[in-house]
Amino acid sequence: MPRTNRRSFLEVLSMAAIGGGTLLKTGDVRAAVQDAQEAGDEPWPAMTYRTLGRTGHNSSRLVYGCGAALSRRPNDKLLETAIAAGVNTFDVGTSRYYNDAERNLGPFAKRHQDDIFLISKSGVYVDAGPHDEVTTALAKEAASNWSKLLDESLGQLGLEQVDAYYQMGANNPGFIRAEEMKAAFDAAKAAGKVRFFGVSTHENADAVLRAMIDTGWYDLAMIAITPAGWYDWNSRDILAQTPSMVDLKPLLDQAHEAGIGLVGMKAGRLLAGRTFLGSAEPQAFDQHYDEKLLKANLSHFQRSYAYVLEHGMDVVNADIQNYAILRENFVAAATSHELAGVA
Repeated sequence: MPRTNRRSFLEVLSMAAIGGGTLLKTGDVRAAVQDAQEAGDEPWPAMTYRTLGRTGHNSSRLVYGCGAALSRRPNDKLLETAIAAGVNTFDVGTSRYYNDAERNLGPFAKRHQDDIFLISKSGVYVDAGPHDEVTTALAKEAASNWSKLLDESLGQLGLEQVDAYYQMGANNPGFIRAEEMKAAFDAAKAAGKVRFFGVSTHENADAVLRAMIDTGWYDLAMIAITPAGWYDWNSRDILAQTPSMVDLKPLLDQAHEAGIGLVGMKAGRLLAGRTFLGSAEPQAFDQHYDEKLLKANLSHFQRSYAYVLEHGMDVVNADIQNYAILRENFVAAATSHELAGVA
């Protein structure tokens, strides 16, 4: 037995008793481990909230990312833990990318549809790169695909409406400016299928966000951003020659002035890297933090979330696979206003 004091030893016994009881009742090892973890928790801080642009939704600063987390199996217990703690915004995506995530989220979303803000998304699935010309034919194809996949998402979720539906993985400003896309959203909104229009982007994000601002059509932008600046999904790294997040603040302010709610994603992705290749960089953003944030009792991931929340993002979307990750992300979002500074 490892060395331990009496208090921690009693806590371990208590956790083992609770987890063991769950295992005997259900035979579910995951549930047993989760119950044991929960039993040893300190109280969670109170969640903080921020209005998401012109949507008027007072969102928890942590958005529960359900796409990868629910792609293979449901996890209603973890979802219920999140909503009970104060998380009220949930993000998922098309089955074309996230397998069964929408279907696995559906029963929870239906039970809580009056209490949560639900976002889903789909790509436009046309053959065009980030800098290609968007012809009228391409724009019509994109709008048609997006509309069909919105209907498919509603079917998977078992709902008649989502609060917001994004153009997912957007990288070409031409599709952002396409009137055909706006017409597709307007038709879906008129039919009661969706309330707000959004975009998610982790490639060519600067140009995409500027196009969103220029049109005045969009309510939400989910952007891949870190303390060091834009995150690039293709390289799985910070975008070359990106301005830091502090230097991007004027652009983020313009988005807010245009009524766009800003959702950060991939804030800590670089910190994990692909560890089996030895590419994790847990201290990649330390040069951007002030002494208070560096000395705070936070993980590297928590620091990155806290920082982006206090330097332009209204909320942060995090992929939440288990109880420990939920609690870690929750604490960062709930306490960011007390901690984050700039070097």
